[in-house]
Amino acid sequence: MNMRAIGSSADRKMPMLFFLAFEDLIAAQAVQACRRVGRLLRRFDIFRGCHRVVKTLFTTSPRGALLAETHFANPSNLNRLRPAEERSASRYTLSARRKYGENMKYFTFAAGLFTASMTLAQTPILTIYAPDYFASEWGPGPAIEAAFEESCSCDLQFKTGDVMSRIILEGERTEADAVIGLNTDITKKARETGLFAAHGQDNAQLTLPIEWSDEIFLPFNYGHTAFIYNTEKVANPPASFDALVNSGTDLSLVIQDPRSSISGLALVLWVKAVYGEQAEAVWQKLAPKILTVTKGWSESYGLFSDGEADMVLSYTTSPAYHIVSENDLTKKAAIFPEGHYFMVELAAKIASTDVPDLADAFLAFIMTDQFQNIIPEGNWSLPAALPKSQWPQAFQDLPLPEKVLFYSEEEAANLRKETIEEWRRALSK
Repeated sequence: MNMRAIGSSADRKMPMLFFLAFEDLIAAQAVQACRRVGRLLRRFDIFRGCHRVVKTLFTTSPRGALLAETHFANPSNLNRLRPAEERSASRYTLSARRKYGENMKYFTFAAGLFTASMTLAQTPILTIYAPDYFASEWGPGPAIEAAFEESCSCDLQFKTGDVMSRIILEGERTEADAVIGLNTDITKKARETGLFAAHGQDNAQLTLPIEWSDEIFLPFNYGHTAFIYNTEKVANPPASFDALVNSGTDLSLVIQDPRSSISGLALVLWVKAVYGEQAEAVWQKLAPKILTVTKGWSESYGLFSDGEADMVLSYTTSPAYHIVSENDLTKKAAIFPEGHYFMVELAAKIASTDVPDLADAFLAFIMTDQFQNIIPEGNWSLPAALPKSQWPQAFQDLPLPEKVLFYSEEEAANLRKETIEEWRRALSK
């Protein structure tokens, strides 16, 4: 290797040092501008608004962002970047004219920053806690965010993760104004926190297959658990739950863990709703057919999509995705006459929100056709407040169960531990 061709270490550092020094200068100028304008007008809000803008301007430069943050956090740091004569004790003897000229220079520089900062400060923020899938680029969140912001002149911000766990942990200190993505199998725990307020919407507008009267939790979509199969791989799918239970061991299933997955929990409740006291015996028959149990839905469905299993626990709406997105008609849901477990996803308002009117507006938005029309092909589920005649054609054509099985939140909470234990004992033998 020709080291001379590359150049010395010092040579290579010179351009970088130049740009870092330039970056230091720009960051310092921005910070100085905000401070001087704030002092001139005696408004801390101006300084704070400039702070937000400066940080935004330097997001493309990690060093610049760090510099800006450091100088705002510690004003004395700024002195190190001022000219030497300004750092000296004699700086206080500068003429009024010079000070005036410098202040006007900084005022001009900061005018744009101030204007932008005031715009940011005047935009109300609505914070909504949501599951990861909801706010992801392939979920309904981005379209919902854009649509709502057009009507509210606000900044809707989704914060993702385990919604229920986060709410319980934060309690009354929560940043959330509203939450979305809860379901009836955990709403008892949510209700008992006392953190939620009435949604204020007309439940008569809902188009659920069950009656809904809850004043706290507002449905925005629903679905039914089902086993999905590939017609090219399974020519004669089970026509009933009994047929699935008593089928040969050559039929392989992948399911989700009820301790970590909402769909997995729905499955054990489904088995309980169909078979009652015989649920554990049914699990013992199903156990040899279960290829694997995954932590979440996506892992299971990935195995099925890769051809590793004959059937996967999912939802009656899953085939719609393949029809619409892939023009694939080979994925079907096995519809059982015993009935299918019904699941509904919910939104709710946080009682302590600082923007109650904005939270109310979002819940009202959920009930609009604009929101509901995003749900089918955004969340691949059924809209909770839209008649079937307005669903996309692929959803209208889906075979759906005639019988719906559903536990109230009290029943689901009381059965949760029992059904999971029945499942665990059967699969551990």
